[in-house]
Amino acid sequence: MGQESENKLQQIAFKEFSSYSDMYKVVDFLNKNLKDKRLLFGLSKAENGNMLISIYET
Repeated sequence: MGQESENKLQQIAFKEFSSYSDMYKVVDFLNKNLKDKRLLFGLSKAENGNMLISIYET
């Protein structure tokens, strides 16, 4: 069996911004509606308390 390319995520952009409580709803909306475009959105909290949104290509 030959090596098949793994399904890897490639980060294509990220942005840090002030936190607000409903941001997860935006990320969920984007993931549901853009998955057929091979895009994935992630949300994390930076050490300084800000939010960090990342865009990945699958």
